[in-house]
Amino acid sequence: MQLIVVNSDVIYAIGYDEGTRVLEIVFKSELAYQYDNVPPQVWQALLQAESKGKYFVENIRDVYPCYPLGRRGK
Repeated sequence: MQLIVVNSDVIYAIGYDEGTRVLEIVFKSELAYQYDNVPPQVWQALLQAESKGKYFVENIRDVYPCYPLGRRGK
């Protein structure tokens, strides 16, 4: 999965696999998580959100099952 570095206070990079509908988020703390069954429109909205952290909190966190991937270096 290719990750895109984003402009955010809390998120470092994001990536999405449309085939599996898996969203990956790497936070500035270097902790990374994958979120399952995320619809493509949620991915697109995250990409376009002015505040990616706020969009994440309101629309992804606690909505989709997630799995920690551990630390990812920047």
